[in-house]
Amino acid sequence: MTFKPEQLNWSASLRIAHPSPSASKGLQGDKILLPQSALEQLLARAPSTFTSSTSHTFTAFDPFNPYAVSDARRERAQYRETSQQLPHPLMFQLVNQKNGNSVYAGIREFSANEGEVALSPYLIDALGIQHEDIQQEPMFEDEVVGLTDDEPTKTEGLRISVKARQLPKGTYVRLRPLEAGYNPDDWKSLLERQLRANFTTLTKDSILSVHGVKGEEFRFLVDKLLPEGSGICVVDTDLEVDIEPLNEEQARETLRHIAAQSQRAPGTDAGTSIGHTIDIWKQVDGQVLDGDYADYDLPSWDKSRPVAIELTIHGDHEVDLFVSPKSNRQRALPRDTEHVFGDFSSPKDGLKRIVIQPTNAELEGAEALLVSVHGFCLPGKDAVGSVPAKYTLRAKAVDAQGSVTAPIDLSSSAPKSTTEEQCRNCHQMVPKQTIVLHENFCLRNNIVCSQCKNVFQKKSAEWEAHWHCPVHPEAYGSSMLSRSKHDYVQHTAHTCTACGPSSPFTFPSLPELARHATTNCPHKLILCQFCHLEVPQEGDPLDPSSEAETVLSGLTAHERADGGRTTDCHLCGSIVRLRDMAAHVAHHELDKAQKPKPELCRGELCGRTLHGIGPRGQVNGGTQMGQGPGNSLGLCSLCFAPLYVNMHDPEGKSLCRRIERRYLAQLTAGCGKKWCQNEWCKTGRANRGLEALGTSVSTALPLVKPLLEAITDHSQRMHFCVDEASQRRKKKAEILAAEGVWDLEWCIAAMEAEGGNLSKARGWLADWAPTKVPK
Repeated sequence: MTFKPEQLNWSASLRIAHPSPSASKGLQGDKILLPQSALEQLLARAPSTFTSSTSHTFTAFDPFNPYAVSDARRERAQYRETSQQLPHPLMFQLVNQKNGNSVYAGIREFSANEGEVALSPYLIDALGIQHEDIQQEPMFEDEVVGLTDDEPTKTEGLRISVKARQLPKGTYVRLRPLEAGYNPDDWKSLLERQLRANFTTLTKDSILSVHGVKGEEFRFLVDKLLPEGSGICVVDTDLEVDIEPLNEEQARETLRHIAAQSQRAPGTDAGTSIGHTIDIWKQVDGQVLDGDYADYDLPSWDKSRPVAIELTIHGDHEVDLFVSPKSNRQRALPRDTEHVFGDFSSPKDGLKRIVIQPTNAELEGAEALLVSVHGFCLPGKDAVGSVPAKYTLRAKAVDAQGSVTAPIDLSSSAPKSTTEEQCRNCHQMVPKQTIVLHENFCLRNNIVCSQCKNVFQKKSAEWEAHWHCPVHPEAYGSSMLSRSKHDYVQHTAHTCTACGPSSPFTFPSLPELARHATTNCPHKLILCQFCHLEVPQEGDPLDPSSEAETVLSGLTAHERADGGRTTDCHLCGSIVRLRDMAAHVAHHELDKAQKPKPELCRGELCGRTLHGIGPRGQVNGGTQMGQGPGNSLGLCSLCFAPLYVNMHDPEGKSLCRRIERRYLAQLTAGCGKKWCQNEWCKTGRANRGLEALGTSVSTALPLVKPLLEAITDHSQRMHFCVDEASQRRKKKAEILAAEGVWDLEWCIAAMEAEGGNLSKARGWLADWAPTKVPK
C-alpha cells in the first residue's frame, strides 16, 4: 500500500528577499524563511484532529451527586475536542514563474519580512534565479529619498510560487558525481552530515553540493529516488545512498585516483608522516606532501621558560609551521586559516623558529601545544606527483633574553684581524695580499642586493627571480614560488568560509583571517564549561556590545546562553544560574571565613559539639532547632543525660553530688566497656595498661575533689565515659586536625555531621569549614 501524506491546501506568491546575512540568517541546504502571516494561514488551513471524549476531564464533576452524573453524561455525549496539527516536517514546493524551474524545500523559521521568502544558495541555483532577478537590499530608515527625482522606480524583484506539499519518506537515492576522480572516503561522512543538518527534502535532477574540510567542493546529480516521484523527504527515515559514475570513463578515472591516493596515504613512503606526541628531549623526523598537514602535540614543557618550536627543512620546499595552544578557548588543529602562532615566510638556511614566551596570554589554561607542519601548495595547483618535503621538528626550552643564563651582549663585535680586509662588493673578509684579485673577480661575476645585502652571481636564475616586497621590507626571496606564495598569503583577499562571503568577513591576508578564526569568529570551537562539549562559541563579531560582554564576563555567547540554565547549589540548595554559580560559591567562601568556631562539649573523650551542627553546616544548629544541651556545665545533651534529674536545684548542690558519685563510680567500679579509654575510669585505665586510681571511696575522694572545684571553670575538661562511636569520632577528628588544614573544632563538627565517615568528613570540611590562616 503506497503512502499518501495528508496535504495542506496553501500557496502564496512571494518576493525573493535579498540574500544578505541579515535577511537569510546563513541559510544552508534546502531551508527557507517565510513570514509570520504564512504560519497563521497554515494553522488556519491545517486539518482538525478530534480527541476522544473520554480524555476530557471535568473538574466540577461530583460522582456522589446523581444530578451531576446525568449532566456529565449528557455533556460528554455532546463534547468534541478539536486541535489544529501541522504535519511534521513542513515541506514546500517552490516554482520559478519566470522559467518554470521547480524544487522542494523545508522550513527553518517564520521570521522573514511580510511578502518575502528567503532562500538558501542551493535553492537559488536550483530555481535558476539570476542576480538581477532579486530585489535590491532594502534602504535604511535614515537614507534620504528624493521625491522629485525623475529616475524610474526600482523593480520589486522576481516572485516565486510557494505551495505546501508533503512528500513521502525516502528509502533510496542514487547520486552521480559531476566530475571524475572522487574518492568515496572524501565525501561519504561529509554527505551524511550535510543531509542530516541542512536538508529536509531531495528533488530529482537537482545538483547537490558538498563542501570538504580543505575547501574542496563535490557536486552530485540526484538521479533516482524511491519512492519514485519528483521528490522525497529525508527526515526520520533510513535512506540508502548509492554513488554511481556518469559513464565508464569517469569510473576508470576514479579508480586511478583512488589507487594514486592509496600509494600516497599518510604513513606510506610517499605520503605525509602521521603526527604523534612529542617532547622537549628529542627531535622527530618526518615528511609532508604539498597541501597536507602533519599534526603533533606537545603535552608538557617548562611553563616558566620560553619554549621554541624549530623546524628544519631539508631541500628546497615551501613548508609552513603553525602552533596553537590547546585550551578551553582553542580546540581546533592549527591550519593556515586558523592558528595562533604561524610562520609563512620562506625559510632562511632551511630553518623556521617560533618562540613562545611564558607570559603570553594565549598560554593561559593551555593543556598542550598543537603543532602542525604544512606543505604549502598554491590554490588550483595539482599536488599529485609532488615529492614530499622532509623536515626535522624539535621543541625545546630556551632562556629568556636578558636573563642571567642568556645576558645581552652590549660590547662591540670582535676586533678585526690586522691581516684581513673587507671586500667593497660582497663585504667578506679577505686576506690583504689577495684583496685586489678578489675584488676584481667579485666585481666581474657577483652582484649584491642593495636591500638584503645577499650576494648573487650575475645572470643566475636566483638573481633573475630575486624579489623584495615593497609593503613588507622583511619579505624577500629568490624563486617565483616564494613570490607567488607571499602574494597569496599577504596580498590576496581571503574570506572566512564559516561567516560567509561578505565584506566584513573578507580579510586582506591569511594571517588576519587566522586571527579572526581564533578570536571572534562565531564558529570557533570551544570547550563549553557548562555542557562540557566542543561547540562553536557563537556571537555576533560585528556587535561591539557582544564582544565587550565576552571580555568582561569571560564567557562566550554560547556559554552565556547555556549558562542561563539553573541548578541547585550543592551547599545551600538555592536555585542558581550556571553562569552565576562561581560567584555564588565565592560568597559561600566569604561566609566561611567569618564563621565562628563551634563550641565543643567539655567531655575529654566526647566527639560532639555543644550545640550541634545543622544539616547545611550551621553552627549551633541543634540549639536553633530546640535540641540544645539544656545545662550550664558545657556538656552536650548526651553527656549530661546521666546527670539529669527532674527536681528544683537552684544552687546546683544536688548536681554537684551527682557528679561526685559518677566520678567515684568510675574510679572504684569502672564502666566495664572494652573500648573505654578514660583515664578517670577503672576500666579505661586497665584498657590503657595503667595502674588503678582510688580503688576505694576513701582513696578516691581526695582525687575527685579538685575536679569538683573546677566544675564552674569551662576551660577545664570533664572526664566522663562516653559511647564507642563518639570516642572513635574524637580520635579521627584529631587525625584530621593533625594535617594542619583545619582546626580541631571544625574536624569534630565534620565527624559529627557525617556520622564518623572520614572521607565524607573531608568533603564537609571543604564545603563548610574555613581553613587555618598561616601565621
